[in-house]
Amino acid sequence: MIEKLEFLIAVAKEKSFSRAAEICGVTQPTLSAGVKQLEDSLGVLLVNRSSRFHGLTAEGERVLEWAKRIVGDARAMRQEVRTLKEGLAGQLKIAVIPTALGIVSSLTTPYREKHPGVRFSVISASSSEVLTMLDNLEIDAGITYLDNEPLGRVRTVPLCSERYRLLTFADKPLGDRERVTWAEIGRIDLCLLTPDMQNRRIVEQLIRKGGAEPVPALESNSVILLFDHVKTGRWATVLPEKLAKTLGVAPPLRSIPIVEPEAVHEIGLVAPQREPVIPLVAALVAEAKKLAGSQALAD
Repeated sequence: MIEKLEFLIAVAKEKSFSRAAEICGVTQPTLSAGVKQLEDSLGVLLVNRSSRFHGLTAEGERVLEWAKRIVGDARAMRQEVRTLKEGLAGQLKIAVIPTALGIVSSLTTPYREKHPGVRFSVISASSSEVLTMLDNLEIDAGITYLDNEPLGRVRTVPLCSERYRLLTFADKPLGDRERVTWAEIGRIDLCLLTPDMQNRRIVEQLIRKGGAEPVPALESNSVILLFDHVKTGRWATVLPEKLAKTLGVAPPLRSIPIVEPEAVHEIGLVAPQREPVIPLVAALVAEAKKLAGSQALAD
């Protein structure tokens, strides 16, 4: 039954029987037969299909929610039993918004020191992708904004506050200032993150409040690419203060506080709202709480 529920989750995510079969490591006929057996056992049609996938039925959507819960609990049970026998080990999958990548090592490094049997897989993703992957059981935890857009049913641990800086060369517009306003930011050429990133939406809202319409000269989903462009001396960007420090700002490049208003957004860990907590995730939550405490003292 668990395997058949995993088939349904994969089909709903991939919207394709062939891709779902590939993800699950089985043949397409095996996956299709598994979904059909699940339908027969429940006595309802779960998938609208002919020769192709055409979405889930209303019953299928409801069963999908149960499937995620049941499969998640089954994986948690297996991991907890394995931990009792072998200690904490395995792979911990984390998705992180680009602007928060600079704080990941503050979690993974002390975690690894305590639990050397754990390996990490860390990917960069938009805030919406973080939540979707968490819901689809593709990751164990995420790091994203906690206070700007709805999160849904997740466990959260605040980690730090995000404040914003203008990164530009000293001889460029606004480059000689000690602080700048969002209204002034809106009047210069910028390179920004792509619109699917929540940081971009936050920056756009603040610029619009300043009375300007943001029209970036370049956009990318990579903060490294943005920073690399700024280092040429021909571009400017807006990045969180902590990320700017991580990337390293040295003259003639400047990191200038943005005020009026001084915007602050909360970044934190998100994990499934499940009891009992998966041991790998429980250890990560514990590290997140320690990091949050040390950040509060530093602030």
